[in-house]
Amino acid sequence: MKKTLSNLLVAVLLISSMSSCATLFGGPVNQYQRTKPAAGEPSRPIRAGALIADIIIFLPATIVDFATGAIYKPQAANAPATPLTPAK
Repeated sequence: MKKTLSNLLVAVLLISSMSSCATLFGGPVNQYQRTKPAAGEPSRPIRAGALIADIIIFLPATIVDFATGAIYKPQAANAPATPLTPAK
């Protein structure tokens, strides 16, 4: 009984860690996605499709996507690396 329960727990943990949609299908995570915005900077946009898929398929997978930063959209190629501060 304990062996079966432990095998089931391991299987659930493996499936949950591998079933996060943005981590699997979002491509490589870059530095922009990993770093938290500083105070006053705009928040990072979230990949809505991956979030909805995570919620429908396996809700705890959203934790994996947010922890890795894969749920956030990568920075656009023409966007500045740091946001511009308004002139006073």
